[in-house]
Amino acid sequence: MAATAPVSWLGTGRPAVPYGRRVELPGRGRTFVREIPGPPGAPTVLLLHGWVATGALNWFQVFEPLSQHFRVIAPDTRGHGRGLRTRDVFRLSDCADDYGVLIDEMGTGPVIAVGYSMGGPSAQLLWRRHRDLVSGLVLCATSAGFFPDRATRLSYQAAMFTMAGAARAAAVTGVFSALPMVPVPKGTLPLWAAREARRHDWRMVIEAGHSVGTFRSQRWIGEIDVPTSVVCTAADRAVPRDLQLGAADAIPGATVHYVDDGHMACANPAFADPVVRACLDVASRIG
Repeated sequence: MAATAPVSWLGTGRPAVPYGRRVELPGRGRTFVREIPGPPGAPTVLLLHGWVATGALNWFQVFEPLSQHFRVIAPDTRGHGRGLRTRDVFRLSDCADDYGVLIDEMGTGPVIAVGYSMGGPSAQLLWRRHRDLVSGLVLCATSAGFFPDRATRLSYQAAMFTMAGAARAAAVTGVFSALPMVPVPKGTLPLWAAREARRHDWRMVIEAGHSVGTFRSQRWIGEIDVPTSVVCTAADRAVPRDLQLGAADAIPGATVHYVDDGHMACANPAFADPVVRACLDVASRIG
């Protein structure tokens, strides 16, 4: 893919993102993957996007700069964009297993798993459940748990549990499929981004929100034994800086790279540099 000038989230044009293709995951279903081959023999980065995003929406700022050093693979998570569809309840552990099968099918392992927000738990679980497929981790705008205290966590979980139950009931009765396309307010998202978001299975996306709320890796995150870097979004109010740095402190040898931005940092051109530095840092420490 040719080099492109940085683009902003609300730019008028569609950013240059790599073409995608469907990949069959035996016994699981079909998913959608965007990929760039990178330099010959380059290590592979597996880009795992956040909640309510897609591979293109989350990573459009970093495709080109990362591809100068790595083979880049960016799947859509199940239920998101063109990702795998299933009637099963959304579980982050199933996402990790999807990625494990994808790595095997594409013959790319082991990979540096790069997770943003919800993609951070998926990357951690991929390491835990498929250790032989992960050579390094880069955790961006994420943590070992997303709430600073038990009361906040339980309140969020209860609300999301109710929403997830309603969403599943609506899916069973056909309400979702009967609803017209919800228009995106003008100026909120560029057209290309709105089209990406409209591909979601909203029942699965809502269940994903609940799954994120129940994720906690504090008991085992300290066992991570691959080179790891944390990209800390220092002005983040969705995943506070202290939670991000707490994850970094818990992982032996983890390094920290900062971006002075909030939880939507991935949409801004300044996001690319710390992500590339973090990936190169991890690659340099892989034995």
